[in-house]
Amino acid sequence: MAQFAFAPPRWGFFDLLSQSFTWQKKVVHKLGITIFMLSLACFVQAQDQAHYLSTKEFLDLTFKNSPYQMKSLWLDQAELDQAEKILGHPFNGFRVRYWAGKHQTAWVLDEIGKEHPITIGVSIQDNKIAAIHILAFRESRGWEIRNDFFTRQFDQAFLNHQYKLSAQIDGISGATLSVRAVKKVAALALYFHQLS
Repeated sequence: MAQFAFAPPRWGFFDLLSQSFTWQKKVVHKLGITIFMLSLACFVQAQDQAHYLSTKEFLDLTFKNSPYQMKSLWLDQAELDQAEKILGHPFNGFRVRYWAGKHQTAWVLDEIGKEHPITIGVSIQDNKIAAIHILAFRESRGWEIRNDFFTRQFDQAFLNHQYKLSAQIDGISGATLSVRAVKKVAALALYFHQLS
């Protein structure tokens, strides 16, 4: 009858060292991939959180070389209630800062898109929107709202008797919540302009 003997493997110093380096290479490789992916995610997030115009740049575009001054609009409870109806949620605060020239006002307002605030500049002349600019965008999707093909749709829009925009605004695929935010801010700025 044959007998089988089990012989344990004989590991030499260099064999153990080689195994150790193989394990370390795998760990370093996986760690490198993880660091790369995190860096890429941070880069993409930083790209998404874009600041396109400062408030001063927006005001310079709005008033050009005409004089203007900063003012405050104080809201009573009835006005806050109407602002809530326009936004679909309570307006934060009792005072709104705006800028006024001879025949024009400018408003810089924030509204949440999906999760983060979008900073929107609205200039109004003769109770109609003269221009809309996206000053800062912090969402991961929907940045297309900053393009002229979208913002031009608001030109000359006014507020009807139901506190809705007079213009039909076409949406952008993949940017529904961002489009909705701009529409709300446009209507709110027109309402505030009427109160100023």
